[in-house]
Amino acid sequence: MKNTKIVEVLKTDPVLQEISVQGWVRAFRSNRFIALNDGSTINNIQAVVDFENTPQEILDEINIGAALHITGTLKESEGKGQKVEIAAKEITILGKANSDDVKKTILSPKRHSLEKLREQAHLRVRTNTFGAIMRVRAKLSFAVHQYFNENGFYYVNTPIITGSDAEGAGEMFRVTNFDLNNPAKDENGKVNFKEDFFGKETNLTVSGQLEAETYAMGLGQVYTFGPTFRAENSNTSRHLAEFWMIEPEVAFCDLDGNMDLAEDFIKYVLNYVLTHCDDDLAFLENRLIQEDKAKPEKDRAPMPLREKLKFITENNFKRVSYTEAIEILKNSKPNKKKKFDYLIEEWGADLQSEHERYLVEKHFKCPVILFDYPAQIKAFYMRLNEDGKTVRAMDVLFPGIGEMVGGSQREERLEVLQEKMKEFNIDEEELWWYLDTRRFGSCVHSGFGLGFERLVLFATGMSNIRDVIPFPRTPQNAEF
Repeated sequence: MKNTKIVEVLKTDPVLQEISVQGWVRAFRSNRFIALNDGSTINNIQAVVDFENTPQEILDEINIGAALHITGTLKESEGKGQKVEIAAKEITILGKANSDDVKKTILSPKRHSLEKLREQAHLRVRTNTFGAIMRVRAKLSFAVHQYFNENGFYYVNTPIITGSDAEGAGEMFRVTNFDLNNPAKDENGKVNFKEDFFGKETNLTVSGQLEAETYAMGLGQVYTFGPTFRAENSNTSRHLAEFWMIEPEVAFCDLDGNMDLAEDFIKYVLNYVLTHCDDDLAFLENRLIQEDKAKPEKDRAPMPLREKLKFITENNFKRVSYTEAIEILKNSKPNKKKKFDYLIEEWGADLQSEHERYLVEKHFKCPVILFDYPAQIKAFYMRLNEDGKTVRAMDVLFPGIGEMVGGSQREERLEVLQEKMKEFNIDEEELWWYLDTRRFGSCVHSGFGLGFERLVLFATGMSNIRDVIPFPRTPQNAEF
């Protein structure tokens, strides 16, 4: 008999049909009631065991964590909380789980801290919380591709190993084939990367943007969605050393079009999970409500999770210039009373998360897009405005997160770009191919980057970015 996914079983009418399911035991009560889950839904199916006619050696192996195959009759449930249950006729143990060993893991039924769950990241997806998070993550990932496909974008796979630093940040992981105890040296005693595998210094990518720009100049609209790496020694709840980035690039598109794209995209993918992940979002929402009960009033979420997501999808994002935002922040109570960790004293300040969240959560009370930032605090490739001191950059700011999206209209003028590269000490020879896009049919073009884990963080209501990626990579941690 063909096995049926539990998510489908739970939608089936109880018409006394024979059914076959597989999954892992979440609970076994009174030697009679098995709660089985196969990962297809947050909800378990209950299988009722005729324990008097079931061999004792089978009953002894029905432990939490064990993998079972159950065949039986689907019928109307006699208990509360579920529409259907399975009257088990045949139970096969597919994979044993020793009950004493289970007690030492996060599979044991008691409540575990998120930190404890991270220590056993290979098992945490079998908990309700992480099953829900990872199903939402998978649906979000699908929605990303679906949005771009429906809107005429082409998916481009940009290099993971690269010789360029798109952000100019310098915090990159080096890639080498050298024997680290005896690397090749030049006549000056310095490491000679010409002898290395690629014949030059190479790193793991921090962004696929520059390469994506070149493809936008031929395909019109492209996007990347892949892993990126930052060697930033930052042990916070918002940083990862390895994460996934979504980066669209669009030819013949100015900053206004870029802001429209970012807003439309975010609303689409969040609406997708609202439509397709209601059970998981309901569970995560309730989890947050229970968590909030232990917090002071001022630290509680202003609205339930699904309401927060609907608030984003149903409201226009407020567009505000950096200059206007600085004035708001300078005159704000937290700034005047010196409550900000980083006080805003003059135009040109690099905004921190506390400033971004103040604008979103306290002042405007809606998502905000800031634009036209000072040139000196933004990357070299952003288009210089006519005032000579600001660039056509934009950031989308979200409640609880701060910056969700960073993007800009790209500098399409060859001479201006070359001048900017000189100011940033970027070698033209290293990016000769990038400059070529400005030599052969240059045009206005724009794009943005969105850290996928930040999006998952917002959609699930979690507070630590390490809890929305299967195996987090952070300073001093590359386990699993």
